[in-house]
Amino acid sequence: MRDKEDNLLYIGKSKKLKSRVRSYFNSNAELTPRISLMVRQVFDIEFIVTDTEIEALTLESNLIKSHQPYFNVLLKDDKKYPYLCITWSEEYPRIFITRKRRKRNLKDRFYGPFVDVTSLRQTLFLVKKVFPLRQRPRPLYKDRTCLNYSINRCPGVCQKLISSSDYHQIIKKIAMIFDGRTEELKQILLKQMKIYSDQLNFEHAASIRDQLRSLAQVSQSQKVTLPDSTISRDVVAFASSKSICCIQLFQMRAGKLVGRIGYIYDSINLNSDVIIRKCLEEHYSYVDSVEIPPEILIQIDIPQLEYFQEWLSELGGKKIKIHKPKRSEKKDLIELVRKNAFLELNRISEGQSRQNEAIEDLAQALELNQLPRRIEGYDISHLQGSNAVGSQVVFVEGIPAKQHYRKYSIKSSSISSGHSDDYMALAEVIRRRFRRWSRFKSEGLDLSNIKNLKKSKLDPLLITDWPDLIMIDGGKGQLKAVVEALRELNLESDINVCSLAKKNEVVYVPGEKNFLDTDKDQIGIQLLRRVRDEAHRFALSYHRQKRSLSLKRSELIDIPGLGPKKIRLLLSHFHSVNAIQLATIDEISSISGFGNDTALSIWKYFHP
Repeated sequence: MRDKEDNLLYIGKSKKLKSRVRSYFNSNAELTPRISLMVRQVFDIEFIVTDTEIEALTLESNLIKSHQPYFNVLLKDDKKYPYLCITWSEEYPRIFITRKRRKRNLKDRFYGPFVDVTSLRQTLFLVKKVFPLRQRPRPLYKDRTCLNYSINRCPGVCQKLISSSDYHQIIKKIAMIFDGRTEELKQILLKQMKIYSDQLNFEHAASIRDQLRSLAQVSQSQKVTLPDSTISRDVVAFASSKSICCIQLFQMRAGKLVGRIGYIYDSINLNSDVIIRKCLEEHYSYVDSVEIPPEILIQIDIPQLEYFQEWLSELGGKKIKIHKPKRSEKKDLIELVRKNAFLELNRISEGQSRQNEAIEDLAQALELNQLPRRIEGYDISHLQGSNAVGSQVVFVEGIPAKQHYRKYSIKSSSISSGHSDDYMALAEVIRRRFRRWSRFKSEGLDLSNIKNLKKSKLDPLLITDWPDLIMIDGGKGQLKAVVEALRELNLESDINVCSLAKKNEVVYVPGEKNFLDTDKDQIGIQLLRRVRDEAHRFALSYHRQKRSLSLKRSELIDIPGLGPKKIRLLLSHFHSVNAIQLATIDEISSISGFGNDTALSIWKYFHP
């Protein structure tokens, strides 16, 4: 399914295509908000016919991995758990922990997500002690190695003292650890140590001996031995509530637990067996074939198990067996994983319950007619008027929704270096944020009905960013400036506004001379403080970024025909702007990449 700009919205498969497509556009269909949002954007439908369902499943998996359409992502949050990334796309691969796995090079490998980040960091720390690896994201010195090279912690990657192919061999050994193939790695190292010993190369043999000793420590920190056979398997179980489903996947290799992976899915209008099936599809589509074990234990039977098992066998290059155990130790394993899933579900549910309590408490404190599900926070940051910026942060259901954050560069000519005006800056941000809503209202839109429109699954206006409450970082003055800006837009009576002053953590609302009788430690005010602090952090980071760019800005940028690359060449050759000003046309044109026309343009700039 594609939109008007030919962007891919969704990729799916079906045995009966007509019925599947019709289900999206049936007026009586109970669509989830996510799917109804997608349906409103569908402009064209493209289809491909395959011979078998297995081919369709393979094609769907490959296309989703290649294009990653927005509406194919069932996971609620891609950044909840950390992954370990190995950047095979680089000449000298890096190993690091990240919470984002999308929009990276397809050659890069991800392991996880890992539930226990402390154990992951400890394992990575030990790995860097065992194997000589690049220890820094960027070189400490330009022309020499650092201390890590002298103490054999790094093979000198910054100065390319090791070839790319040799470094790749080191990384392949490390990848085996995170694949759960530690015993296989030990056998390889033992063979290498024997070869070095036979060649009387005792220094290298001793180095491998030390690696073998340290590998035992790595295995001990990462693995928990369970009474089981030596077969490698994944064990999958879940726990669900009305709204979410928590899935735990335990990776067991040679009878030992080597990894625990967690997924969270939206369970509204979805059966548990469908969620488990989709989870397995997504998980095994992203892992390497060597990571797919020959046996997968599941808590409940999944639909179309036979051809899914066949697809997985093709993917792993070996026969894969998926089954639901009914007795003995395998059933006990399922129960162990299910208990972990319940613990994770309870942890998330308790967090959601606390957020709901905070929202209700805030609504009561501000005497709002409806719960503030979407709260927007605004702040201004500048340095004595220079590089003035504004920030808009958004909390949905008490949780930061960073995809809705906005940055504003203040455009008012009255605000400049040496002259600041927070009131004017806030008013400008509010006017720019809500001017389209002011236009909607002038065209006849009933804003009082927005609450009902937001609940509608088929909202033709796509009204998703109307706030239930906006919070201003400041006191009565800042609040007054914002209210005046809303009055100019004719929206004063349509939006709930408050301000939170930093000094005493007191809340002001329009029409009240004094601050509200609230306790700064009550749960609703704590939510408001989190919004205020996040708005301040976001504004400050943008201001620092903007100020840093302005400090780096060279007057050479003003010369026609000079871009960043040529400016770097000029400065590396002449070392200063003053030296460039004194240079002749011939001296400038002698630099590689500079012709006579460019040299003349530079000379004329300094000699008008």
